[in-house]
Amino acid sequence: MSETKTIRTRMAPSPTGDIHIGSLRTALYAYAFAKKNNGKFILRIEDTDQKRLVPGSAARALQIFKDFGLIYDEGPDVGGPYGPYIQTQRLDIYQKYIKELLDKNFAYYCFCTEDRLKEVRELQKAAKKLPKYDRCCQKLSPEDIKNNLENKIPYVIRMKIPENETIVFNDLIRGQIKFNTNDIDDQVLIKSNGIPTYHFAVVVDDHLMQISHIIRAEEWISSTPKHILLYRYFGWEVPQIAHLTVLLDPSHPGKMSKRHGSVFAQQFLDDGYLPEALLNFLMLLGWNPGTEKELFTLSEFISEFSVPHLHKKAAIFDRKKLDYFNGLYIRQLSDEKFGQYFKKFLPEISDNQIKILTPVLKERIVKFSDLKDQLKFLFEDVEYSKELLVTDKINLDLAKNILNLSKKYFEKLKEINVEQIKTDLMKIILDNNIKVGDFFMILRVAICGATHTPPVVECLPALGTDNTLRKIDIAMLKLS
Repeated sequence: MSETKTIRTRMAPSPTGDIHIGSLRTALYAYAFAKKNNGKFILRIEDTDQKRLVPGSAARALQIFKDFGLIYDEGPDVGGPYGPYIQTQRLDIYQKYIKELLDKNFAYYCFCTEDRLKEVRELQKAAKKLPKYDRCCQKLSPEDIKNNLENKIPYVIRMKIPENETIVFNDLIRGQIKFNTNDIDDQVLIKSNGIPTYHFAVVVDDHLMQISHIIRAEEWISSTPKHILLYRYFGWEVPQIAHLTVLLDPSHPGKMSKRHGSVFAQQFLDDGYLPEALLNFLMLLGWNPGTEKELFTLSEFISEFSVPHLHKKAAIFDRKKLDYFNGLYIRQLSDEKFGQYFKKFLPEISDNQIKILTPVLKERIVKFSDLKDQLKFLFEDVEYSKELLVTDKINLDLAKNILNLSKKYFEKLKEINVEQIKTDLMKIILDNNIKVGDFFMILRVAICGATHTPPVVECLPALGTDNTLRKIDIAMLKLS
């Protein structure tokens, strides 16, 4: 590859579902590599798998990249010199290039039925052979092919794979990788509906869009020799390729799974994670700067990013570490920005309540979706069990006494001042020889309906005296 050639990377999501968090990491690395080298980052929609198409997912994919600040230079909604950037709008282009492969005898028509293909695979499995196409249709004469086409017999177009040849390529992360062509199937390039498969379209598109570097998931390693052969058949230069490791979840063996928590980028936003925090977390899942530094803005990451620092070992998606990062980023928000997120995740809250609660919660919450549960008591009387009031440590009489003392105090309270309330309650606790922890646990349960809540006294200005007394009355009824 020429030293002066513009660096061009791409992300090419398939609209068969929402963007996986691993795909977002791939896009982040491809974006950073392009920007580090004054290159271009391209977004292409690969929608050739029409059977699994999910309506709306292409538009959601474009939005996700914008939400995370990975602004592409070319794409379906911004255009560019190498469009269209949606594969089903490029079908005439693929027809031109499949004809070239057929004319050069690097591809052939296959008229085999699904039943025959299934039978061949089952026989091969029974014989403990690698299941792959038996190349029956390679033997067809030109006359047979012509007659089948004239009779409109359904067909696919397959790629000719040479026998017993070693395909070698240098992965930018993993080093030299070798495949023997005897282990590679004659890949379908054009399906019976005339739409190309991923393997054919991706090579044509990457070449025509002048992609210089491909950064993708390790699941595509086994497909790379097919792509390299196609580049050779066309006489095209092969882009440099890097295959990233998978993301592992520490809670169970293997890759991240939606059975064990969020796996899609949008889910994390919906869960109340900040885009900047999630990006920073992803930066370090497969790359390190060579220093102890952990906090990076996107521009700082671009400046320091380098392919040699990408990991060869799979990274663990530690959700606790992500929570830690998100908490750090939340605390860096301005009060105004914090209030905007507050309102987004808890629309029923008033501006005055936000003003009261921001200093209480900003230093404590991990993600904004926690607000709904933590502040549920502000908007409804939370149902809870009597057992939260009467425990092994707090008997019925003590619980009643604490509630009675609290009620008498708040009935006389004219103005809510947090520091004054703390002082007054501590005096009540000392005068009545009550343990501080016991007193505030009963008050917390009565007010919030739970044992783990934000600081209860600090929340009282947002609740108001009347609501405070009503919740104490409800607790007293539970003990009557």
